[in-house]
Amino acid sequence: MRILNQFADMTTGVVYIHASPVALCPHVEWALSSTLNARADLKWSVQDAEPGRMRATVDWAGPVGTAARLANALREWPGLAFEITENPSEGVDGERFSHVPGLGMWRGSAGANGDVIVGEMQLRAMMDAQPDSAGLAAELDTALGTAWDDALESYRMGGAGAEVTWLRQRVG
Repeated sequence: MRILNQFADMTTGVVYIHASPVALCPHVEWALSSTLNARADLKWSVQDAEPGRMRATVDWAGPVGTAARLANALREWPGLAFEITENPSEGVDGERFSHVPGLGMWRGSAGANGDVIVGEMQLRAMMDAQPDSAGLAAELDTALGTAWDDALESYRMGGAGAEVTWLRQRVG
């Protein structure tokens, strides 16, 4: 009898460095390189939404869970604004991580179309903890990452036309 692996081993995603102080750019490249075990030579461009900051985008391929490892490596620099996505794959939900100075890190599960997924048990816990609609609305906003989306929107618009780098993680 053949045993089938019901979960994907590899996936892809994107790292969006929305705003980095110029001095941090080499450190960001080092963190990506060491996490992915592949040389990151990003194409940095000026972040129009915040003068004095740079932006870069990199597509990646690697094992499931790589987005969490990347987010953990980049969160060391609190002045960095970034997002990391991991695409859903067979048997595994996607993920999105957002980091904004002053707000910190947010993590959410993501569906195939990029929507944030809020699970049944998470919703039930919110309803139990928040007896009124205003409290529940605030909990839902947090679960959906609304504050992070609002804070990152101007950076997202400031990145139109930027070059994308591609990195494939070396395994072994």
